[in-house]
Amino acid sequence: MSATKSIHNITTVLFDLDGTLIDTAPDMAAALDMLCDEEQQTCLPYAQVRPIVSNGSVALITLAFGEKLDEATLHRLKTRYLEIYQNNLAVHSRLFDEMEALLRQLEQDNIQWGVVTNKPGWLTDPLMKALGLQHRAACIVSADTTANRKPHPEPMHYACKLTHTNPENCIYVGDAKRDIEAGHNAGMKTVIAEYGYIDDCENIDNWQADYSIQSPEQLLAIIKNRES
Repeated sequence: MSATKSIHNITTVLFDLDGTLIDTAPDMAAALDMLCDEEQQTCLPYAQVRPIVSNGSVALITLAFGEKLDEATLHRLKTRYLEIYQNNLAVHSRLFDEMEALLRQLEQDNIQWGVVTNKPGWLTDPLMKALGLQHRAACIVSADTTANRKPHPEPMHYACKLTHTNPENCIYVGDAKRDIEAGHNAGMKTVIAEYGYIDDCENIDNWQADYSIQSPEQLLAIIKNRES
């Protein structure tokens, strides 16, 4: 995997949301802290929570409260967590460093960009709106936009439909194995966002992505055939 090897004819860049486009971990971790305080449960260190954020609310609840929760308790805690998070979506969440410059360059070069995420639309849409991104994105495909979620290719193909792009002209950037699988399943080139929420125990070489980047600006080196 390389950040300097280039590809051609890319007309659309698609991003995963949490841990790739937007640094949402501070707000998601803060919501978990609030829930733990309500439940008189010890809060976890941020460094322990951050790698789990991309796996969603159930993974966060399990991390904080253990894997032996009964179904009713898990449902109650998940519902309350999502309520807290929904009310505090964009307190600290921001585009990752260098991401704004990347998006502006893509727009300047007439390369579309969009989002394909497993986050539900009722969280994705207000977050994108709060950060002023909803009208800039060529598409926003959330977990409930299509019948299937990543790693299934359906949301990827739907993004292509919305952007009038063929999969071979798309590149998908994500920070989880399912992101790379989804991109491959859809016939797209794939890029690992190493700056995202990747657990130390993960071996990203096993994901078999086409490329890997340590910062958003390195994506331009891949797309535009210039050294980063």
